[in-house]
Amino acid sequence: MKIKLLTLGFILLGTLTSFSQETNAPKFGKGLFNLVGQDSTWTMKIATRMQFLSVATWDEGPDGGLVNPEQNFLVRRARLKFDGYAYTPKLKYKLELGLSNRDISGASQFTSNAPRYILDAVVMWNFYENFELWVGQTKLPGNIERVISSGNLQQVDRSLLNSRFNIDRDAGIQLRHHFNLSDNFLVREKFAISQGEGRNVTTGNLGGHQYTTRLELLPFGDFDDYDGSDLNRETKPKLMLAVNYDINQNAVKTRSNQGSYMANDVGFYETNINTFFFDGIFKYNGFSFMWEYANRDADDPIAKNSDGTETGDVVWTGDGLNLQSGYLMAKDWEISGRYTTINLDAITGRNAETQYTLGLSKYIVGHKLKVQTDLSYLSVDGGSDELMYRLQLDVHF
Repeated sequence: MKIKLLTLGFILLGTLTSFSQETNAPKFGKGLFNLVGQDSTWTMKIATRMQFLSVATWDEGPDGGLVNPEQNFLVRRARLKFDGYAYTPKLKYKLELGLSNRDISGASQFTSNAPRYILDAVVMWNFYENFELWVGQTKLPGNIERVISSGNLQQVDRSLLNSRFNIDRDAGIQLRHHFNLSDNFLVREKFAISQGEGRNVTTGNLGGHQYTTRLELLPFGDFDDYDGSDLNRETKPKLMLAVNYDINQNAVKTRSNQGSYMANDVGFYETNINTFFFDGIFKYNGFSFMWEYANRDADDPIAKNSDGTETGDVVWTGDGLNLQSGYLMAKDWEISGRYTTINLDAITGRNAETQYTLGLSKYIVGHKLKVQTDLSYLSVDGGSDELMYRLQLDVHF
């Protein structure tokens, strides 16, 4: 058996070596292979990316000193990406698979007790002028920080606001459109109807459906607004303003389509959950500033049994604010700062949180090869404060 596997490995290695010798490999960060059908009716770009993360945390002791040190090394993300078009350039697709433990975690009865490998599996059809129809599983048009790829972040990872309020990925359909009010003023509209329980759910729709709408205004023209830093060093000011409203009807999870299921004595507790975002980003000459405000409420946030007794589950209602800024210096070093405050309602039993983060990044080949580090201080009302240091290497092929 070992000989057969070894032989197969040599054959595969020889095939790939031959293929790479006969084709012009893309530049670093542009994918491993760019395939084109002989009749040009399809293309496929194959890419990989990895994030290697080291984390160290300390609690603040009664005397103000640091206690309970913890440290961890992990492969934060490891992914395979495929994208291109099928039959016509107007019919694009994207497939992204997660391979790290954190990417595939969450196996449960709702995912057939299987790892959640699929992140994105979506087809995008430009069926008329500036209209695109998306079908499949992908990110909903939510807050800007969530929609920015984890590989294009300005700091090591996203903020507490995103982890508490984001609406992440789901399966369904999206309609996207853009138009110009003037030569420079760009408007983008995004609408989505989805299942409302998050990615890779196989049990069917337990509650109602989720409806998401997002309006983006770019008064000074298009730019890399879904990129955490001003790596282009914009020569003119660029701005994106956006508002989001998300309605999850008869939701059965504690954070809209995220969190845990609210089970009760007759199945699942259902309530309407509404999430609002106001966010945007500004860039000019290496300087960037991003802001996000989030608010979530529910018709009846306390989960109950059929007789009115409380189950113990509560919808995470409340609001949060995230402010983040950075400046790209010479030789593509960037210093950044972030302020995040979270105020969940008293019924959630969670204390108010405020986090301050100072980051430093070195972009070797843009976001495709970079080293990032940050230091965060988390203040919890009535709880234990925490100091966290992180160091991460990003590699994208």
